[in-house]
Amino acid sequence: MGHLSVEIISPERLVKEVQGVEFVALPGYEGELGVLAGHAPFLLELKAGEVRIRGAQGTESFVVSGGFAEIFQNKVSIFAETAEVEKEIDVERARQAMQRAQTEMRSRKLSPVELAQLEAALKRAAVRLKVADLRRKKIR
Repeated sequence: MGHLSVEIISPERLVKEVQGVEFVALPGYEGELGVLAGHAPFLLELKAGEVRIRGAQGTESFVVSGGFAEIFQNKVSIFAETAEVEKEIDVERARQAMQRAQTEMRSRKLSPVELAQLEAALKRAAVRLKVADLRRKKIR
Protein backbone atom coordinates (compact mmCIF):
# COMPACT_ATOMS: atom_id res chain seq x y z
CA MET A 1 0.00 0.00 0.00
CA GLY A 2 1.28 3.47 -0.90
CA HIS A 3 1.43 6.56 1.23
CA LEU A 4 0.25 10.14 1.04
CA SER A 5 1.95 13.44 1.64
CA VAL A 6 -0.11 16.08 3.44
CA GLU A 7 0.22 19.81 3.87
CA ILE A 8 -2.03 22.08 5.88
CA ILE A 9 -1.74 25.74 5.03
CA SER A 10 -3.51 28.69 6.64
CA PRO A 11 -3.13 32.33 5.58
CA GLU A 12 -0.69 32.85 8.46
CA ARG A 13 1.59 29.82 8.15
CA LEU A 14 2.39 26.33 6.99
CA VAL A 15 0.71 24.43 9.82
CA LYS A 16 1.89 20.92 8.95
CA GLU A 17 3.79 19.13 6.21
CA VAL A 18 4.27 15.39 6.49
CA GLN A 19 5.17 12.41 4.30
CA GLY A 20 4.33 8.74 4.73
CA VAL A 21 0.70 9.25 5.74
CA GLU A 22 -1.59 6.21 5.66
CA PHE A 23 -4.99 7.93 5.96
CA VAL A 24 -6.52 11.40 6.12
CA ALA A 25 -10.06 12.27 7.29
CA LEU A 26 -11.49 15.57 6.04
CA PRO A 27 -14.65 17.39 7.25
CA GLY A 28 -16.76 18.03 4.15
CA TYR A 29 -20.26 19.49 3.98
CA GLU A 30 -21.68 16.16 2.78
CA GLY A 31 -19.90 14.29 5.59
CA GLU A 32 -16.41 13.11 6.41
CA LEU A 33 -14.19 12.09 3.49
CA GLY A 34 -11.53 9.45 4.05
CA VAL A 35 -8.47 9.54 1.81
CA LEU A 36 -6.07 6.65 1.16
CA ALA A 37 -3.16 6.44 -1.30
CA GLY A 38 -4.39 6.13 -4.88
CA HIS A 39 -7.47 8.31 -4.29
CA ALA A 40 -8.89 9.89 -7.44
CA PRO A 41 -8.21 13.60 -7.94
CA PHE A 42 -10.76 15.54 -5.95
CA LEU A 43 -11.50 19.04 -4.68
CA LEU A 44 -13.46 19.31 -1.44
CA GLU A 45 -14.95 22.33 0.31
CA LEU A 46 -14.20 21.99 4.01
CA LYS A 47 -16.57 22.90 6.80
CA ALA A 48 -15.44 23.72 10.33
CA GLY A 49 -14.30 20.44 11.81
CA GLU A 50 -11.51 18.03 12.59
CA VAL A 51 -8.83 16.86 10.16
CA ARG A 52 -7.21 13.59 11.25
CA ILE A 53 -3.90 12.39 9.84
CA ARG A 54 -2.83 8.81 10.57
CA GLY A 55 0.74 7.72 9.94
CA ALA A 56 3.35 5.44 11.43
CA GLN A 57 3.67 7.73 14.48
CA GLY A 58 -0.05 7.59 15.29
CA THR A 59 -2.95 9.93 14.64
CA GLU A 60 -2.72 13.70 14.82
CA SER A 61 -5.76 16.00 14.85
CA PHE A 62 -6.21 19.55 13.63
CA VAL A 63 -9.16 21.94 13.83
CA VAL A 64 -9.99 23.84 10.65
CA SER A 65 -12.66 26.49 10.23
CA GLY A 66 -13.36 25.94 6.57
CA GLY A 67 -11.44 26.14 3.34
CA PHE A 68 -10.63 23.63 0.61
CA ALA A 69 -8.73 20.38 0.22
CA GLU A 70 -7.18 19.18 -3.02
CA ILE A 71 -6.35 15.52 -3.50
CA PHE A 72 -3.99 14.93 -6.41
CA GLN A 73 -1.34 12.28 -7.09
CA ASN A 74 -1.14 11.01 -3.49
CA LYS A 75 -0.87 14.51 -2.09
CA VAL A 76 -3.53 16.13 0.12
CA SER A 77 -3.22 19.91 0.20
CA ILE A 78 -5.46 21.58 2.76
CA PHE A 79 -5.98 25.32 2.39
CA ALA A 80 -7.74 26.28 5.62
CA GLU A 81 -9.20 29.61 6.71
CA THR A 82 -7.73 28.82 10.12
CA ALA A 83 -5.99 25.68 11.36
CA GLU A 84 -4.84 24.67 14.82
CA VAL A 85 -2.98 21.62 16.07
CA GLU A 86 -5.14 19.92 18.72
CA LYS A 87 -2.54 20.46 21.45
CA GLU A 88 -2.51 24.23 20.70
CA ILE A 89 -6.22 24.59 21.48
CA ASP A 90 -6.87 26.94 24.39
CA VAL A 91 -9.96 25.36 25.95
CA GLU A 92 -10.77 28.28 28.22
CA ARG A 93 -10.51 30.75 25.34
CA ALA A 94 -12.82 28.55 23.23
CA ARG A 95 -15.36 28.41 26.08
CA GLN A 96 -15.27 32.18 26.45
CA ALA A 97 -15.72 32.67 22.69
CA MET A 98 -18.71 30.34 22.75
CA GLN A 99 -20.28 32.17 25.69
CA ARG A 100 -19.70 35.58 24.06
CA ALA A 101 -21.36 34.43 20.84
CA GLN A 102 -24.33 32.92 22.69
CA THR A 103 -24.79 36.07 24.80
CA GLU A 104 -24.54 38.34 21.77
CA MET A 105 -27.10 36.24 19.87
CA ARG A 106 -29.62 36.62 22.71
CA SER A 107 -28.94 40.26 23.55
CA ARG A 108 -30.35 42.11 20.54
CA LYS A 109 -31.86 41.88 17.10
CA LEU A 110 -29.13 40.97 14.63
CA SER A 111 -28.74 41.58 10.93
CA PRO A 112 -28.40 38.44 8.78
CA VAL A 113 -24.67 39.15 8.39
CA GLU A 114 -24.15 39.57 12.14
CA LEU A 115 -26.10 36.40 12.81
CA ALA A 116 -24.01 34.44 10.29
CA GLN A 117 -20.78 35.75 11.82
CA LEU A 118 -21.89 34.78 15.34
CA GLU A 119 -23.05 31.34 14.17
CA ALA A 120 -19.64 30.80 12.53
CA ALA A 121 -17.85 31.85 15.74
CA LEU A 122 -20.08 29.51 17.74
CA LYS A 123 -19.32 26.61 15.37
CA ARG A 124 -15.54 27.25 15.53
CA ALA A 125 -15.62 27.28 19.33
CA ALA A 126 -17.74 24.11 19.45
CA VAL A 127 -15.34 22.24 17.15
CA ARG A 128 -12.34 23.34 19.22
CA LEU A 129 -14.00 22.15 22.41
CA LYS A 130 -15.01 18.83 20.83
CA VAL A 131 -11.49 18.07 19.60
CA ALA A 132 -9.96 19.16 22.91
CA ASP A 133 -12.42 16.92 24.78
CA LEU A 134 -11.56 13.95 22.55
CA ARG A 135 -7.84 14.58 23.22
CA ARG A 136 -8.50 14.71 26.97
CA LYS A 137 -10.32 11.38 26.81
CA LYS A 138 -7.45 9.77 24.83
CA ILE A 139 -4.89 10.89 27.42
CA ARG A 140 -6.70 9.18 30.28
